[in-house]
Amino acid sequence: MSLAKELDPDQGIQEDVILPPGDLYSDEPPLETELHLEQIMLLLKCLKWLWRDRTDFYAAGNLTIYYSLNKLKIESFRGPDFFVVLDTERKTRKSWIVWEEDGRYPNLILEILSESTANTDKDLKKKIYQDTFRTPDYFWFDPYTLEFAGFHLVDGQYQPLEPNTQGHLWSQQLGLYLGIHQGLLRFFTTTGKLVPTPEETAEKLAAKLRELNIDPDTI
Repeated sequence: MSLAKELDPDQGIQEDVILPPGDLYSDEPPLETELHLEQIMLLLKCLKWLWRDRTDFYAAGNLTIYYSLNKLKIESFRGPDFFVVLDTERKTRKSWIVWEEDGRYPNLILEILSESTANTDKDLKKKIYQDTFRTPDYFWFDPYTLEFAGFHLVDGQYQPLEPNTQGHLWSQQLGLYLGIHQGLLRFFTTTGKLVPTPEETAEKLAAKLRELNIDPDTI
């Protein structure tokens, strides 16, 4: 057990509060569908590949965020489907424990909607992310209906993001756009270029080699 502080982002940490050990395992329920899993893995793969030379961020999916002793195990809130924390150490974790991470909360959160979670994602979780986490960028996406929305925190309140001409929404925190591509949510650069997966990058390189009459399988 360890001494820690009250986890209000502005108030700092209250002394003489006994916190549980800092090795708590994630306690997330199974994902609703295979498509939900595919979407999470796609975002993780693309961002980690794009930022492969960076060591100052943490990205995860379907992982519990422990942020309050009073809400350690409540059923009404669990971890986001996808989140990114900036200015932190890039390493594997069992869960995200705010009091073990210098009080840091996610800079970006994305929830993948489903029939069973949509109301919570749009109401309770949005309120928690706005008022308690103060997460600057919040998005939600439904891979079946393609409903897509984003919000940025302005003076303590989430304000809806306006799409650009391609229908993409800007993440100020990541310096990237998010938009729908072939039915799934993807990252795009400031110039509108799709952020590729490692496999897409390799295939593009292989195609270039074939144009030069070089068999990529022989390299």
